[in-house]
Amino acid sequence: MEAVVIGAGVSGLTTAVTLLKAGYQVRVLADRPPEETTSASAGASWSPYMVGHPRAMDWCEITRKTLEKLAASPATGVRIIGGIEASLTLVDVPEWARGLAGFRMCEPRELPAGYVIGWWGEVPVVDMPVYLRYLTGLLADGGVNVKVEHVSDLNVAPVVINCTGAGAGDLTGDAELVPTKGQLVVVRNPGIEHYFQDHLEAEDLTYFIPHGDVVVLGGCARRHDTSTGYNSQDADAILKRCARIDPRLATAEIVEHRTGVRPNRPTVRLEKEITARGNTVIHNYGHGGAGVTMSWGCAEHVLNLLG
Repeated sequence: MEAVVIGAGVSGLTTAVTLLKAGYQVRVLADRPPEETTSASAGASWSPYMVGHPRAMDWCEITRKTLEKLAASPATGVRIIGGIEASLTLVDVPEWARGLAGFRMCEPRELPAGYVIGWWGEVPVVDMPVYLRYLTGLLADGGVNVKVEHVSDLNVAPVVINCTGAGAGDLTGDAELVPTKGQLVVVRNPGIEHYFQDHLEAEDLTYFIPHGDVVVLGGCARRHDTSTGYNSQDADAILKRCARIDPRLATAEIVEHRTGVRPNRPTVRLEKEITARGNTVIHNYGHGGAGVTMSWGCAEHVLNLLG
């Protein structure tokens, strides 16, 4: 059976790889190549962030275990590192955090100023440009290449997987999907080995993730903002917030700015639809800030929905 995957971000590519391995003939169509998608601009660490669905944690855990296996090969761009997640207010430690390798509560002296609770844990972190090349390589090995082509109608084939991210709003008329701009600053690594992220879902976020010679600093979440250019005020604010956590970042050389538009939705849309023409469409979008974190679990569910 042939399946057409629309979208070449991390959700689309992971779904295409999963279907290919299951024996499907796969085509991938996308408005833009993988290296120009929002996924290419992600941080990215495994973290159940800005996402909702009754099965969300199942999909997150499936993905974490898969990423941990992929981390055995440097070619994937996936590594396992330790770090701190901390909160400015007292919160309950989430169950997913307690299941991480190396989990322990932070001692007061380990918390940055203003933070009242935090915990250590080891998570997969993903160098997204490398990882997307790895996924496209798996597809190419199976004879599948991403075709850059605008799709305005989901009835392009009898079986279609809709992984269009923030573009799904226009394609499906989904009023619940809210495009949410994110921005990152990439700097030369001044010697940072551990990640830091605040336990917060807000417009202004503080986190940094080391990827070898560089560190990715974030971030922000600007609802209904679809602009592609970087905002200098947001960039300056990100640098200042991160430098308060680790002063070495204050003078780190800026390498690049990254922006992307997250597909925020009250809940992930992962469901089967039979169109008026009798075609099967599996919607797989609305992952918010957890596209990488849920990717393999959601792809497996797509396969299950296809039966």
